[in-house]
Amino acid sequence: MKRILVLQGANMSALGKREPEIYGMTTAAELDALMHKHAEERGLKLEIFYTHHEGDAISRVYQAVEDGIEGVLINPAGFLHAGFALRDCLHGIRPPVVEVHMTNIDKRGRRSVTAEAAQGVITGFGIRSYLHGLNVLGELIDDRRASVAT
Repeated sequence: MKRILVLQGANMSALGKREPEIYGMTTAAELDALMHKHAEERGLKLEIFYTHHEGDAISRVYQAVEDGIEGVLINPAGFLHAGFALRDCLHGIRPPVVEVHMTNIDKRGRRSVTAEAAQGVITGFGIRSYLHGLNVLGELIDDRRASVAT
């Protein structure tokens, strides 16, 4: 099993309630269940962590790396504008990082500082952004495992 930390940033626990006209009606619990099912079908084991505090996000990433996590899927949400400390944390870890956003943040005039630490960013596909992100992260982990084996 490939172990992945899914890091949900500020306000993501309010999915389905906060601005449903932008983010849809899917709740955080429903998204978690969908991700777990999708991951299980692909040999991925998820640890999902929600936080409204950047320092807690940083601590969780470092702990996950210590615990042997192989990849990080992040929706920085409210941290995308000024999460420089989180960006530095992600930049300094070995596991691959994929950033996801439910909306097309470029279309909305947003810039993500944490994206600078990610191998790639998937935006604009609603909850499917997470599923695409998990697929890509699984492939990146496979690539890393193969390069270590050779």
